[in-house]
Amino acid sequence: MTLIKSISGIRGTIGGNTGDNLTPLDAVKFAAAYGQWLQSANKDKRLKVVLGRDARPSGAMIQALVQNTLVGLGIDVLDLGLSTTPTVEMAVVFEKADGGIILTASHNPVQWNALKLLNAKGEFLSGNDGAAILAIAEADEYDFVEVHELGTVSPLQGMIEKHVDAILDLPYVDVDAIRKADLKVAVDAVNSTGGLAIPILLDKLGVEKQVLLYCEPNGQFPHNPEPLKEHLGDIMSKVKAENCDLGIVVDPDVDRLALISENGEMFGEEYTLVACADYLLGKLNGPVVSNLSSSRALRDLAGSKGYDYFASAVGEVNVVATMKEKNAVLGGEGNGGVILPDLHYGRDSLVGIALILSHLATSGKKMSELRTSYPEYYMAKNKIQLEAGMDVDGLLDQVKEKYSSQDISTIDGVKIDFADEWVHLRKSNTEPIIRVYTEAHTQERATELGEQFVKEMQALALA
Repeated sequence: MTLIKSISGIRGTIGGNTGDNLTPLDAVKFAAAYGQWLQSANKDKRLKVVLGRDARPSGAMIQALVQNTLVGLGIDVLDLGLSTTPTVEMAVVFEKADGGIILTASHNPVQWNALKLLNAKGEFLSGNDGAAILAIAEADEYDFVEVHELGTVSPLQGMIEKHVDAILDLPYVDVDAIRKADLKVAVDAVNSTGGLAIPILLDKLGVEKQVLLYCEPNGQFPHNPEPLKEHLGDIMSKVKAENCDLGIVVDPDVDRLALISENGEMFGEEYTLVACADYLLGKLNGPVVSNLSSSRALRDLAGSKGYDYFASAVGEVNVVATMKEKNAVLGGEGNGGVILPDLHYGRDSLVGIALILSHLATSGKKMSELRTSYPEYYMAKNKIQLEAGMDVDGLLDQVKEKYSSQDISTIDGVKIDFADEWVHLRKSNTEPIIRVYTEAHTQERATELGEQFVKEMQALALA
């Protein structure tokens, strides 16, 4: 059982002992710390916070605890109930709220849940703000209000529709082309809130032929909710059997988007952002951003169109910071996260779907044809278990020195860019491991490169 405290929030498994897992007491403690932090930053102001959750079974319990903790602090709660992460983010802005909390463990299995914390811009907290909340929780001192100052709870309805309408208002979302293309689309929403949001989006885009698979938001995940190939056999078969033009897969909170081509093959999570960039660049003029562990395909595609590419440290808050610094028109992560600043600074599968459908409808190509038109890269992911007392920073410094003749980035761990491949070594924020990501033009070479660096790191550790 696990409880993980980080600057972006708290996540853990339900049940077990306080402080070791996400128990009711832990949920209350960190909700109180967040509320206390908001109050310290907004003196003498009546605060309001947007609250939404995915469909996992523990969500209603955690929501009640968090909601009433905020009420006890004198904070008004706008209750979205079942919603998506990007919808909660946008609702903070729509309602001019002071913050937001999303109750979701994203792609983690059903026994997990989490509190994801937002600022008044509907964006994830900075490192400094997150650290301040952890410090408040550690001190365990809160100032709850007297009875006449208690906060209120108000249901907030229609936010998914408002979110979808904002997407349709984007000038480059081509609703007419999508409607005329008469596309047949399959959807796997892993029985979470994508099952609410995606049919609304498809209806408004004029997609009448919908094959809905696992779209009942009951929280009973029919497979591992991380949208990886090994978990998606059902929709891959369904797309082919039903002669669909496209398969859409989202994780439980709808911030990761994976695609299935018409032949039943994975489009590749790394290529979701690439396809969106292919469609947008030229309509929007400016650089694109992804993190250091994302595919080089985005860099290559942007360069082929005459636009700059920049890499950030891993993590959405870091991607967003780099996007703002470079005035990027599009960004995201290789896990299927699409961030479109024209809408909001948050990973948003719904806007990703709208862009992909616009691209498919206007290109006249099949999904498989789009995929083969992009630079071909393959990735391997390995990990090295850390032993107690291991000098990880020293190990990374030795690797950096050994490969100093190559193009090296130290923004987040050590990334070594070779001519036709790369390796990224970084300490995990959530586990006692070093992650080893590699990419090359063939799967065999990516795997071989990953194994090579695992052996090199192990040898250095023993030296």
